[in-house]
Amino acid sequence: MTELATAVLFSAGLDSAVLLADEARRGRVHPLYVSVGLAWEAAEIAMAEQLLAASVYEGHVGALQRLHFTMQDVYPPTHWAIRGTPPAYDTPDEDVYLTGRNLLLLAKAGTWCAQHHVSRVVLGPLAGNPFPDARPEFFAAMAEALSLGLDWTIAIAAPYRDLHKEQVIQRGVELGVPFQLTLSCMNPIERGSSGSSGAPFLHCGACSKCRERRDAFEAAGVVDPTPYAATSSRS
Repeated sequence: MTELATAVLFSAGLDSAVLLADEARRGRVHPLYVSVGLAWEAAEIAMAEQLLAASVYEGHVGALQRLHFTMQDVYPPTHWAIRGTPPAYDTPDEDVYLTGRNLLLLAKAGTWCAQHHVSRVVLGPLAGNPFPDARPEFFAAMAEALSLGLDWTIAIAAPYRDLHKEQVIQRGVELGVPFQLTLSCMNPIERGSSGSSGAPFLHCGACSKCRERRDAFEAAGVVDPTPYAATSSRS
């Protein structure tokens, strides 16, 4: 009998790391990383490979599947995500929208799933996500379109859509996720593997993703193990 499997859109970020560990308790999981040409992707992939070696993922998590779907021919070369110049520390979420992000990720992931007989794709948008491609209506419509177009039934789940990041952190603590090996930064700084945390990249500490991460650990009442290059909490 074939084991039921789930594909998780995985970036090595805090949310997707917890989501992957959560899903791994329920069955076989395939972590999918979709490269689209953004400046920080090499750092995310390096962190993902190291993170997946952690004991919390042993047994039910497959090897990282690296997929490609470029946006460098759509986003202009001056786009901050292509150029590698992240928005400022206090930039609100709605100002860092990557147009079509979930549409692209799900199209590529869904096609991979049809080829590998996987019927469920999971991703990790949280409560308060302001983007149009994180709405339940979008996920339902996308699941129907993928199922019709691929002739393979695909369900799309966003199990954390009612949770805030501090709640995800608390769940990650329960699951034993090594947060120091996760990466939620738009300008990561390479440092090798000599640091005490073993992480090959530092968080810059100055972008809006780092601010969001710091604030969430504080709200969760959990010690933040993240190595930041900039120690100031405000720029």
